[in-house]
Amino acid sequence: MEAPVTHLCLELAIIVPTYNERDNVVPLLDKLAQALGGVSYEVIFVDDDSPDGTAYAVRAIGASDPRVRVLQRVNRRGLASACIEGMMATAAPYIAVMDADLQDPPEILKEMVARYEEGYDVVSAQHSGRTSDTLFKRFTAAGFYWVMRKMVDQRLVPEVGDFRLFSRPALLAIRTFREQHRFMRGLVAWLGLKEAIIPFERRRRVAGVSKYSVAQMVKFSWTAISSFSALPLRLSMALGILFSLVGVGYFIYTLYVVYIRGDVVRGWASLVALQCLFSGVTLFVLGLVGDYVAKIFEESKMRPLYVVDRTYNIANESAPIARAVVLHRSGEPSGRDH
Repeated sequence: MEAPVTHLCLELAIIVPTYNERDNVVPLLDKLAQALGGVSYEVIFVDDDSPDGTAYAVRAIGASDPRVRVLQRVNRRGLASACIEGMMATAAPYIAVMDADLQDPPEILKEMVARYEEGYDVVSAQHSGRTSDTLFKRFTAAGFYWVMRKMVDQRLVPEVGDFRLFSRPALLAIRTFREQHRFMRGLVAWLGLKEAIIPFERRRRVAGVSKYSVAQMVKFSWTAISSFSALPLRLSMALGILFSLVGVGYFIYTLYVVYIRGDVVRGWASLVALQCLFSGVTLFVLGLVGDYVAKIFEESKMRPLYVVDRTYNIANESAPIARAVVLHRSGEPSGRDH
């Protein structure tokens, strides 16, 4: 990993995860230069081992422009880890994460910076329309956010992707998470930091094709649900209780057939009763085990127990707090603390 650029007085670091985006690099940098006039910035491309030579194209540009940097990774490791790797490589006071395909318009970065200056720790760009997406993708995206908000975390903002701006305290807070499979949108919601939303119209790609096939979208959705919550395990307990109730109901029906109707094959009642009893107990116990496994799963991620926004008359450095996020700033919140 390259050392952070220290000879530039940076205001903003823009992290751009890439995979086979060679033809989009130059248009993106041109748009950023037009959109960020008067702002000192750097662009960190985190390349996911692109076979089309994206990293080499960026390195060629960086040879004459020290603001352009590249982290070239070995093997494809995914978007979330690329974002974290870029966050670890900069000392800028605030950072933005965006795609390389210009579907995230650089023109709204200055508006995002302005909202940051108003005191927001997270500024998120929200899709106001998906006209460039297929009907299938729009439908599945709406379904995904509905499930996540209803069953996982209601604080998750719908139609907000990874195009975001983070303050330095927010960046340091995100760095404290240790789980390997990260759902970045969920982590931002979990932190509960002060967030501003800016709507925008998502554009078509400038070049190349989307890297998210149906299989990739299913994998992303499953990772989001399974890594950010124990919902599947707890659903197994609910399923066990449901089938136990069905078993009890069928057992009552068996008693009715034996003692009221009396037209039953000898031995059938005892067989059905035992089957209902043991099947219901087995499923219920599996549900209980699933609940304990869910708690182990949540503990193994070693997430912070709470987030401290500001402190008053307390030296943050005096005693480290175990499993806590402390945003190292103090005083009354009046605009942006520098």
